[in-house]
Amino acid sequence: MKITLSIIACFVPLINTSLAFTSKYRTIAGFNIAGRSFPATSSSISIRLSQPRFSRTQQSSSPRRISETLLHAFSPTPNEILSSIVSKSRGGGSLDFVSLLHRDDVYIVSIVMLLSTFGLSLERRTKLGKALSAPLATMAMALVVANIGIIPFSSPVYDFINKYFVALAIPLLLYDSNLRRVLSDTGSLLIAFFVGAISTIIGTIATYPLLPLKSLGNDGWKIASALAARHIGGAINFVAVCETLNVSGSAISASIAADNVVVALYFALLFSLAKEGEGSLPSMSSSTSVSISNGAEQQDGSNDLDLEVRDPENVSNSGGSITMPSIAISLAVASCLVTVGKIMTRAFFPSTSSLPLISIVTVMAASLFPKFFQSISFTGTSIGVIFMQMFFAASGAAGSIRLVMKQAPSLFLFSLLQVAIHFLSLISIGRFLLKMNVNELYLASNANVGGPTTAAAMAQAKEWKRLVLPALLIGILGYATATPIALGLGQLLQKMPVLSSF
Repeated sequence: MKITLSIIACFVPLINTSLAFTSKYRTIAGFNIAGRSFPATSSSISIRLSQPRFSRTQQSSSPRRISETLLHAFSPTPNEILSSIVSKSRGGGSLDFVSLLHRDDVYIVSIVMLLSTFGLSLERRTKLGKALSAPLATMAMALVVANIGIIPFSSPVYDFINKYFVALAIPLLLYDSNLRRVLSDTGSLLIAFFVGAISTIIGTIATYPLLPLKSLGNDGWKIASALAARHIGGAINFVAVCETLNVSGSAISASIAADNVVVALYFALLFSLAKEGEGSLPSMSSSTSVSISNGAEQQDGSNDLDLEVRDPENVSNSGGSITMPSIAISLAVASCLVTVGKIMTRAFFPSTSSLPLISIVTVMAASLFPKFFQSISFTGTSIGVIFMQMFFAASGAAGSIRLVMKQAPSLFLFSLLQVAIHFLSLISIGRFLLKMNVNELYLASNANVGGPTTAAAMAQAKEWKRLVLPALLIGILGYATATPIALGLGQLLQKMPVLSSF
């Protein structure tokens, strides 16, 4: 064993020398570079790490500086990993080795990808996963993994995901947002959707003074805005608002966990109140019969559509084709849309996040070139789901179980009251003031709170075949509009008087 380690040790300085050329940040074990200390690990093998500290001038002029540098300021060197392994093999503690892994970006990316895959697989293959949803399963697992020390609470990897992957996920998930089709094919259900969106705004404004979420500190009004976004559009909008307002990981984890329970209860209420059959709906001059399947969209002489329903909040649907060109085109188009959105943001709103304008630019592009964006929508949705899952993993890893348990009760009450007022306002305005069909109001509310897939599934379950496509389209409209609405609402919430300290 000692002979083997000695042989490996002979090559370590050569490895360090070759790797040093590939990194921008340089430091040495046992030295202080740019204000950061890297103590050398003690070991009996022949690795020369314990040299005296040099000043910056001495470091830059030393002929040995390349062989004494680390690969990256955040990544462990082969010297440190080897010394830590030797220390463990000789009975040393494991804390040094864990801390080295916490600084290894590749290790953290691997765990984040495993957590993302875990949530997707659990939702797709188990009843428990379907009940929890992929985002909640991923966040819960990441929360546990971080709190037992497998991954750190903060990392440059998390920052990279939040800064770049979320921005790319927004356009990737909005390739289906053709507003011209929404306006032409939804009929009276579009009005019901707007009534539901207004009801969510009323519910948020009425709930926040009573339950200002003091347990979340400065994140209280931010989470209230994010939940409003989710109850108008969906999880995409919740993420966009949270990222724009810099909400903490613990608050995100607790709010998703609490809101999922409320949403499940609300769906049970809607299904119990809604009546089955086309006879419960108002008559229409033309009807569209739609079914949900794994095929592409087709139309025949009877105007029946074989429509593929894709919703980032429900990844259990499969179908479509993903090819190398479609992946490349989807990512390239998303990158261009993000660039345009950021340029417009710097020009017109320099002090705000670029995510709202990225959403608007994508919706405009999808409406102007619907055939092109429809051709890459399945690939875009698939990639976008993965990026969103990585965001949920990073948010869960940044959270504290203690804080989540502390914050969840108030968030549950907030979401419950918000949705309850949404429902009462929906019925009051839609049913009694506008005399709309109550089943259309229930379906529109489902699209508001749950998103396109849950609304389309409800229409099929209740045998409202001609409303499946409109339900899907108004759900997509929610994705396209909820983020700017919620961000504007957040500015109002900050100025509202608080009537409670809960």
